[in-house]
Amino acid sequence: MAMATGVAGGAGGRRRGRRGRGMKPMADINMTPFIDVMLVLLIIFMVAAPLLTVGVPLDLPQTRAAPLNIDKQPVTVSINERGEVYIGDSRLTDDALVPQLQTAAKQGLEERIYVRAHKKVDYGRVAQIMATITQAGYKKVALVTEPDPKT
Repeated sequence: MAMATGVAGGAGGRRRGRRGRGMKPMADINMTPFIDVMLVLLIIFMVAAPLLTVGVPLDLPQTRAAPLNIDKQPVTVSINERGEVYIGDSRLTDDALVPQLQTAAKQGLEERIYVRAHKKVDYGRVAQIMATITQAGYKKVALVTEPDPKT
């Protein structure tokens, strides 16, 4: 009997030893789910980025000027091809432009105001809107254009 117990105990010891060697902790990180998530986020941002621009569709003139580095969302006045004025997505009359600018400008008269105008808008209309903005006391009025694709 003692012999049978010794054999069984010895066999059990060997099994434990094999199982212990085969189940070592794994130090590898499976990168596949991480890469899948990053690719999905990349696609989402690529689709969403063009939708984040100002809502009034305009065909801006093209120039060779360098793009501006802007940290925050600027106050943008848009003029469509019919000469209608917008701040963001809301259409305004010329009389309501200055009060709307005063509520939209966080820094007051020191705020930079960007004027976007369709390239077919009469230059006189753009000058009239810019004059209205500067007469209200805003000193930093800038015109927005698109970069020239030829450069």
